[in-house]
Amino acid sequence: MTSYYEATARERVAGLLDPGSFHEILPPQERVVSPHLVELDTPAAFDDGVIVGEGLLNGRRVYVAAQEGGFMGGAVGEVHGAKLVGLLERAFDQRPDGVLLLVESGGVRLHEANAGLIGVSEIMRAVLALRGAGVPVIVLDGGQFGCFGGMGIVARLCDAIIISEQGRLGLSGPEVIETTCGVEEFDSRDRALVWRTVGGKHRYLLREASDIVADDIAAFRNAAVAALELRPDLTLAALEAEHAALGTRMDRFGACRDAVDIWRELGFPESQNLPLLEADSFRALAHDKRA
Repeated sequence: MTSYYEATARERVAGLLDPGSFHEILPPQERVVSPHLVELDTPAAFDDGVIVGEGLLNGRRVYVAAQEGGFMGGAVGEVHGAKLVGLLERAFDQRPDGVLLLVESGGVRLHEANAGLIGVSEIMRAVLALRGAGVPVIVLDGGQFGCFGGMGIVARLCDAIIISEQGRLGLSGPEVIETTCGVEEFDSRDRALVWRTVGGKHRYLLREASDIVADDIAAFRNAAVAALELRPDLTLAALEAEHAALGTRMDRFGACRDAVDIWRELGFPESQNLPLLEADSFRALAHDKRA
């Protein structure tokens, strides 16, 4: 096994795609960096923290973007966002078999917040255009920094989210919640609390992730190959049914104070043991009980 969580963005791309098939667009030697970070005398990255390009996944042509959490937590800035938008718009023109978004982001860079927010909104629009054109957009979430802020919204706009137990998904990150509401509301240093609230298992139980896999690049690859075959129902009736299901959550889970309470409500008699299960065992147990 090769840990997806511990790998760099480039290692993830290399492990996911067919060997030797990846062609990078705007590689580091092009040195397309954020002009804002230079003005602020802040270290820059030659790829601005995101890798974009195309390659083959089990012989099928896919476009790929991988955020590098090791650079500013994968936060989106002007160039970072433009590279993602450019890849998605290119995919709209070229119609590959699918687009893979290897997300790892804490949100938008405060250094260039306005440009980053505009970039995220353009990413959202491009994702929806691609889905409308019949090109599946698949998210892979298993990095050290999770997927929060604007990219958390982007992820939920896609056709499928493949997540590991170590992956995290949400709008506001744990540190933001603690800063805003206080440590009594949410202790970001309580790792067990963080993972059972925004981690992969909980997101899978709430149907916010379509699949959960082990922390292994090969497992993510196999799930991505399968996800390319998915064709979600994008009709108005399906959308209304999804909204109705979301609307019942407060009625069903409104009195729950912890994720463990939700797991009990879903019918797990020994819910406190769920974090101990390996991904495959958890998926088999949880498949028919998801919210």
